[in-house]
Amino acid sequence: MANPDERAFFDAVNMTPAALEHWLKGEESRQVGLTREGEHESIGHQSGALIVGILRKKRAALDEEDRAHMAKVVSYVKRHSAQRPTGDIEHSRWRYSLMNWGHDPLKP
Repeated sequence: MANPDERAFFDAVNMTPAALEHWLKGEESRQVGLTREGEHESIGHQSGALIVGILRKKRAALDEEDRAHMAKVVSYVKRHSAQRPTGDIEHSRWRYSLMNWGHDPLKP
């Protein structure tokens, strides 16, 4: 059974590894998020790749780095979800940013 922190991660990340990986290959995923100076990939896009790796690991194989990133993901999804814009979000930068972090707000 997952601990509460792991449960929060698996509740926040509602995209499958395959769906997230496919999303990250698309152009929309590269057009959103903050990019650190000297880097060419946004923080969220980098996070998405880490999330795919975490989702594909057996839970017993998760290490402290994985768990730290899982907590970061939960925090980001919670914080960013609270900033939901008004109107149609389907093609919004807000949604695309959340999807980079493994959460599709349009998914039930």
